[in-house]
Amino acid sequence: MAAQPHRLSDWLPTTRKEMELRGWSEVDVILFSGDAYVDHPSFGAAVIGRTLEAAGWRVAIVPQPDWHGDYRDFKKLGRPRLFFGIAPG
Repeated sequence: MAAQPHRLSDWLPTTRKEMELRGWSEVDVILFSGDAYVDHPSFGAAVIGRTLEAAGWRVAIVPQPDWHGDYRDFKKLGRPRLFFGIAPG
């Protein structure tokens, strides 16, 4: 799948497919959030993610991961280049 240029108004990726659409094989930071991901300044993960993005880092968000099951949500985006972050929601 060919990478498409993303606009600043595009939401931060939450799936591997959304990363691939941006032409990314990995991200610098993966944020986990207890909240749903809403790209609005009243949601902490969105504020943190957009701040990191403005600094030039590639950021993805995993909203409301299932921590009761097989932990698939914690593995779906791979390993970040820099770090995992946690926003309590």
